[in-house]
Amino acid sequence: MGLRAEDAGGVDKGPLFQTRSGRRGGAAYKVVAATIFLSICGVWAYRLSQLLSLLFSGEPRVGDDQMMMTTTMRKGSCYGLSLVGMFLVEVVFGLFWVLSQSIRWNIVHQLPFKDKLSLRYKDKQLPRVDIFVCTADPEREPPSMVISTVLSLMSFNYPPEKLSLYLSDDGCSELTFYALLEASDFAKQWIPFCKKFNIEPRSPEAYFARERGSGSVQHTANGWPERTAIEGLYREMKHRIDEAVKMGGISEEMKGKHKGFSEWHPKATKWDHQSIVQMIIDGRDEQSVDVEGCRLPTLVYMAREKRPGRPHNFKAGSMNAMIRVSSVISNAPVILNLDCDMYSNDSDAVQEALCFFMDERRGHQIAFVQFPQNFDNITPNDLYYNSCTIINKVEMKGMDGAGDGTQLYCGTGCFHRRESLCGIKYSEDHRPNLVEGEGTDFERSERSAVELEEAAKVVADCSYEQGTLWGYEMGLVYGCLVEDIATGIAIHCRGWKSVCYNSERRAFLGMAPDTLEMCLVQFKRWSEGMFQIFTSRYCPFTRGRGNISFLAQMAYSYYLLWAILSLPTLFYVVVPPLFLLRGVPLFPEVSFANPWFLFFLYAVGARTLYSMVEAVQCGFTLRAWWNAQRMLLLRRTSAFLFALVDTGLAQLGLSESGFVLTPKTVTTSEVQARYKREVMEFGSSSAMFTHVAVLAVLNLFCLVGGAFRVIWLGYGLLGPFTGQLLVAGTVVLINLPVYEALVIRSDHGSLPITVVFRSVVLASSACLVAVYF
Repeated sequence: MGLRAEDAGGVDKGPLFQTRSGRRGGAAYKVVAATIFLSICGVWAYRLSQLLSLLFSGEPRVGDDQMMMTTTMRKGSCYGLSLVGMFLVEVVFGLFWVLSQSIRWNIVHQLPFKDKLSLRYKDKQLPRVDIFVCTADPEREPPSMVISTVLSLMSFNYPPEKLSLYLSDDGCSELTFYALLEASDFAKQWIPFCKKFNIEPRSPEAYFARERGSGSVQHTANGWPERTAIEGLYREMKHRIDEAVKMGGISEEMKGKHKGFSEWHPKATKWDHQSIVQMIIDGRDEQSVDVEGCRLPTLVYMAREKRPGRPHNFKAGSMNAMIRVSSVISNAPVILNLDCDMYSNDSDAVQEALCFFMDERRGHQIAFVQFPQNFDNITPNDLYYNSCTIINKVEMKGMDGAGDGTQLYCGTGCFHRRESLCGIKYSEDHRPNLVEGEGTDFERSERSAVELEEAAKVVADCSYEQGTLWGYEMGLVYGCLVEDIATGIAIHCRGWKSVCYNSERRAFLGMAPDTLEMCLVQFKRWSEGMFQIFTSRYCPFTRGRGNISFLAQMAYSYYLLWAILSLPTLFYVVVPPLFLLRGVPLFPEVSFANPWFLFFLYAVGARTLYSMVEAVQCGFTLRAWWNAQRMLLLRRTSAFLFALVDTGLAQLGLSESGFVLTPKTVTTSEVQARYKREVMEFGSSSAMFTHVAVLAVLNLFCLVGGAFRVIWLGYGLLGPFTGQLLVAGTVVLINLPVYEALVIRSDHGSLPITVVFRSVVLASSACLVAVYF
């Protein structure tokens, strides 16, 4: 049964959302992109001419200087290999740039009309919404942080009887359960407070952390005393939770207050326990009300069963268990999933998402609505390039335009249509009705809370999925570190569409990594998981053939091939500087007699200038743009490289990929203070830091030694070595914080002496080999 606009009684029957194409200066951008591609072709032509000359003449043609020619010919075989390598890496860079155009060529903007939605459908007609929040470790994801997220979601500007919130605790911690009990009691005060004063954000931790003069409550006659009182209640609750976490357990007195604590027995561990499902608040119960007498949302704690030797499939397994448990208890047609640190920053986000699902013309095609992932702890100049601003404002909108509704599923901040997550293929004839009270296809069970809990425990057992299609054709995909991306591809290949909505007010805010190591570990996991997808049956060029457009396949591959970028980047960071030290040019001479250098100059210069302009248009400072260039280099030469190696070893059966949970809190106040001052945090001798330090020191040695060699050969700044001087010089400038951490800084965030020693020894050895062998 389709949705009907007539039900609103003559209100505007127009669409509930609009897709607007275009970008400022779109035509000019396409012209610039075309000229950059021509310059890339010119670079390829230059390399081919060099290779053909070397192949047919047997001698490399690098210049007219006799001394340089003699040196080059004496080591010609190595030079020939370097030319082959330069050609291959520049081909990879060029092809990756072509892939990047798939997400920039057609930018589209999605505009929902939530006012029309409220006029067209009354509260009783709006569909129910199930909210999924995942947590896995009470130490890395503190319960007090988790419940602040939960409280923000329970406070949506949406009929509370239509909301059901599920917290999946993969740590099976009674501390998390206790925190949720505390939150359920505090919600009776917090939800009416939020709605009475219409405050934003509705995460108590985030709200009370704002400056005292920023809250709208303070400008009302009686708002300030109520704010003070509610803050006092929150601080007391948080103190009780933190004290319980510090003690490592719950008092016997507290355990006697709720039957749910009986689920934890002495032999239960994180990896070995039965399924636990507890309805802390039953939203159907007329007695479940806040202090104003208004109904409360349903609140459910869940810990799926885990047993030794039985695969649990990390977050994907948790999500699939929640899909089944929620289908037993509330069975809402729309599902929102969030990470436990991503609190709601816009209480109207549900209505905005529903505009896409409930649109009478195109809503039935949409499987999910992805809100961007934003963070509230980004430094003014985005030290670690965590803000995702360019991804949110440009690339994700370009994904929408690339495949006419082929948006990435990013794993958090995403509203799903339930049937699309359950493996159902899209059909033009299948238009389930989302409007409540009109024979909706998603009926809610009338069984008692106890009966629902027992039925839900069955579908949360680890044996339930045996012999089923869960994790393959149903639910989130198993066997991948980034199950969200693979799941999105599977959904699109079943014919569904998706959209990205970047709201004016950021809908959800989370915590970005605030140390370099955490940031690199996170990107290693992402790039490793995405490359796994590219080499699996979910590769967009195989699974997507005939199911999604070629442009969408390219757009997906732009992200899935992050790990591959490590090889050409590493080659460019190592080989040109070493050959500079060796006295062998690898780029065309900068002179009017040799126009080949213009192709290199334009390809690099235009791409860099466009990147800078794009960043500034998205709200970056120039320093933030420079930080982004640094992080791109560090990610490619460390996180992406290690991800590629681990993926290769896994493909050979020599290792097994494992999910690494990124901590959601800083280690010490000292670390946090350095982060706020935008001082890069190293502080360990990890393999990735050693690799970063070696490359930084190597380029510094090559730049200094190469500059002396250029002066000795009698060349100026403009000559056959200009390109290599620029490469090494740029890498050195980018790595200035690394040099500071190696030799200048003495705080705990600097690099250990062992890393200093290894980097100097390894870099010196490479330089000696380049010069004398």
